[in-house]
Amino acid sequence: MSDFQAVGAFAINQEIDLNSTTQQMPLGTIIQATDVATTNYGIGEFIYLTGIASTAVGSWVTIIDNSITALTVGSAVGQVAIAMAATVAAQFGWYQITGQAAGLVLTGFVATGGDAYLTATAGSLDDSAVAGDFVSGAVPVSARDTPSSGLAEFQLNRPSVSNLLDV
Repeated sequence: MSDFQAVGAFAINQEIDLNSTTQQMPLGTIIQATDVATTNYGIGEFIYLTGIASTAVGSWVTIIDNSITALTVGSAVGQVAIAMAATVAAQFGWYQITGQAAGLVLTGFVATGGDAYLTATAGSLDDSAVAGDFVSGAVPVSARDTPSSGLAEFQLNRPSVSNLLDV
């Protein structure tokens, strides 16, 4: 898996791939980090938020009030991000919003270069078109199970869902 390290003069009190029961950064803080692992995902942006129950590494979440999260489900609206750790309720952690990332997808997901949509399965995306659930700013760059089981790689550019866009 990836191993993102903060870049620049900005010091972080909590590693990108860890969760914490104690708030280590101001909620909504956005930083840049670069992947120093063999996955070589390059530079990405990450936002520090409060977790929600059942969050796993790679879960897709909706960002609420720039401070808390909800696992994505069909008809959700707002900015979305990918959990970098299993940051469950009453915990704090980092969520990726730009750059290359690995996110949960449903069985049968094959949309390399295609589109991604919210699903009824909390925290996972699929490539089957669903009216109003198109995730803008999340382009799949691998099929399911790459880089590991249940995940696909995406190129993120501050993804969001408006319930207005259909592809």
